[in-house]
Amino acid sequence: MEINFLKYLRDNPSAYPNDQDYKGTLEPISIEEIENLEQFYNNGNLFPQALRELLFLAGKYCYVLDYLGDPQEVLQTEVREWLSDYNRNITRPFFAIDAHNPGEQFLYVYLDEGDNPTVYQAHLPTRNDILPFTSLKRTLSDFIKVHVDMVKKGYNPF
Repeated sequence: MEINFLKYLRDNPSAYPNDQDYKGTLEPISIEEIENLEQFYNNGNLFPQALRELLFLAGKYCYVLDYLGDPQEVLQTEVREWLSDYNRNITRPFFAIDAHNPGEQFLYVYLDEGDNPTVYQAHLPTRNDILPFTSLKRTLSDFIKVHVDMVKKGYNPF
């Protein structure tokens, strides 16, 4: 697959390239697995290019995203269950890219926003000071780049 949006991630495949014990290297999923996800979560339509690239480069493991150690299918099922548990709904087609505070928060992209969609956060518990769904005001490629840079500077990307 040609990489157009996530070249920075491709060019920085390990969180700790000089560490002898743990490098934190990206782990991909196959094109076939990506196509299966597209069939199930996007009615057979292609995902946005930046999301396809993310999955191709780091769909199994990405040092700047937390998949909860699960395959993509499990992550997608879990976040949809969390939405149901909190009586919340996302009506547009979406794909979760990160889960934190399991059962309560996740990051996602809409699948109908073009090839480099904006990253959104879902915060499911009801709170007066936090909206349940908010834009992080960064495209997927920019979000990834910022978090790769955080890791390169020695910071935790989460």
